[in-house]
Amino acid sequence: MPERLKVEVEGRGLELSNLDKVLYPKAGFTKGEVIDYYTRIAPVLLPHLRDRPLTRIRFPNGTDGGSFFEKNAPAATPRWVRTETLPAPGSTKGRETIDYVVCDELPTLVWLANLAALELHTPQWKVGAHPDLMVVDLDPGAPAALRQCCQVALLMRDRLALDGIDSYPKTSGKKGMQLCCPIAGTQDADDVSAYAKRIAQELEQEHPKLIVSKMAKNLRPGKVFIDWSQNNAAKTTVAPYSLRAQAVPSVSTPLTWDEVSAGAAGKRPATKPYTAGEVLKRVAADGDLLAPLLAGGPELPAG
Repeated sequence: MPERLKVEVEGRGLELSNLDKVLYPKAGFTKGEVIDYYTRIAPVLLPHLRDRPLTRIRFPNGTDGGSFFEKNAPAATPRWVRTETLPAPGSTKGRETIDYVVCDELPTLVWLANLAALELHTPQWKVGAHPDLMVVDLDPGAPAALRQCCQVALLMRDRLALDGIDSYPKTSGKKGMQLCCPIAGTQDADDVSAYAKRIAQELEQEHPKLIVSKMAKNLRPGKVFIDWSQNNAAKTTVAPYSLRAQAVPSVSTPLTWDEVSAGAAGKRPATKPYTAGEVLKRVAADGDLLAPLLAGGPELPAG
């Protein structure tokens, strides 16, 4: 494989480099395979990235090497890549604004993959709009694991349904999972966070041995933390179908509720993560299980 390879992607010229470089050493998964995965998953991934400012976690020396978060567009960003200058609340570098990359098209996705941007994270809102998603992160405190997350996900699903809120599960690609709920996009992030917090507290009161809603880490061992704060305007969540920097090229994988029920009983997905190749097969068979998120949803109940 040549060290540099010039390609054209949907009319955009790109130069790919070091395609044989291994980015997942324990799995022998190369940068070329990362680019191939993101190219093939693009039809279902791009709709979930479209119009959302993108935070990337880059691993130029692979998952065993160093990594860094990147929000600002790099200096060598091609002119054709969409960028949006947006406020930067809570910036650790004191910036008032950030020039975010917005990944609306395949050439941008391939360009990012070539930069070893393995993980792609987005906020719950689109550029210039209120949140159109509510995301609840389920984070297990050892010895609790993904099995307990699945149990809590079922409880959360049933509680949200009482308010007319649909929820769609996915693994985080690591140890936990998320529930994604389409909402109307008429309420601000504080309202969404307040609602998610109220539901988390209700479930904690009903299932105190399984669930915790408070941030303190010393309260989490053996329980699942329902992280309602994911809906803060400054926070991001790993995008569906994004790779994760684990020993294997695991993926934040959309699930069916039947799979969540199986996971709650200790079967897969509670046993091991889905990998890039497996997710491509799942999508080929079932399409995008999170497609309903793109259609919008209802307003959240007040109070």
